[in-house]
Amino acid sequence: MLENEVQIIQQQTAFSIDDFCFEIVDKQPYRFEMKLCSGKCFFLKEDNCSIYNYRPMVCRFYPFELKFDEKQQKYVFIATSECPTLNQGKRLTQADFKLLFWLAEKNLL
Repeated sequence: MLENEVQIIQQQTAFSIDDFCFEIVDKQPYRFEMKLCSGKCFFLKEDNCSIYNYRPMVCRFYPFELKFDEKQQKYVFIATSECPTLNQGKRLTQADFKLLFWLAEKNLL
């Protein structure tokens, strides 16, 4: 998660940052990673996101992950293999990915 997203979640919930995430150093542009409870997201309650309206960018992208490709020198999306419903939803269009990149650009600047 981005630092500003963690701050927003902290402001909107009764949790301290240490309650729901921990700092990471190897997954730029992200600085924090959500803690898991019983293998699920800290904020997943009865299969519903309890912070949906202010969920972090990484959640909005799921099952895709934004990574910086050193070889290409640009950010790219890759599909995460952990998603149990991968390839079962609607096929995303170029417009869908442009919207995701717009969201990333907005949040990363």
